[in-house]
Amino acid sequence: MLADIEPVNRESTASIIARQLRDAIMTGSLPPGTQLGETELASRFEVSRGPLREAMQRLVSEGLLRSEPHRGLFVIDLEPDDVHDIYWARSAIERAAAQRVVRGPQRERVADVLADAVTAMAEADEQDDPSALSEADLAFHEALIEASGSRRLVRMASTLLIETRMCLSALHNSYRRSYQGVDERIAEHNRIIEALRDGDEELLLALLEAHMEDAVRRLAPDKSLVTKQSD
Repeated sequence: MLADIEPVNRESTASIIARQLRDAIMTGSLPPGTQLGETELASRFEVSRGPLREAMQRLVSEGLLRSEPHRGLFVIDLEPDDVHDIYWARSAIERAAAQRVVRGPQRERVADVLADAVTAMAEADEQDDPSALSEADLAFHEALIEASGSRRLVRMASTLLIETRMCLSALHNSYRRSYQGVDERIAEHNRIIEALRDGDEELLLALLEAHMEDAVRRLAPDKSLVTKQSD
């Protein structure tokens, strides 16, 4: 029945375009609220509109672009409520991932991987490179989730981590504030690693929740993960 299907050896044009647009959104090259024009983008990518539309629809399904009738496609905007929601969802995912990791046989190996990310954070701080610092921070959390071995957690976290990077890029003043006291941020990550090495699940989860709460407080000062949000 499937004899006529051949292996796909190359990344499709739509996938390449989607990846580049995703990166541009994540880093702020395409800021929140930016309208994406098909004609301009097709010319820039030197492609027909078919693969471009396919790529943009992928980002709509991922929640990174929004479609407005009779107007077109726009990069999503991030308000304080969005920051709260992003970190609330991340907290649930990373809690589940941490539980699986701390109960598993590979927690020392995972702790070593996380320690490498913290080292990269410290190096980025020494080089006064906020972008690299942000990337290393997110790499820490991405590694923790991947270590859970759950493809579904990884898939759910993918867009959330991109949106987190958008938070740091779009909310420029909050971004600067979020990395004041980098030594303390690094210490927070190291405490998480220590709890993982010790197999202390209760402490590990408490530290992760405090870490997320601290991020929300820095990025959206009037929001909290530990108090009920009004409608």
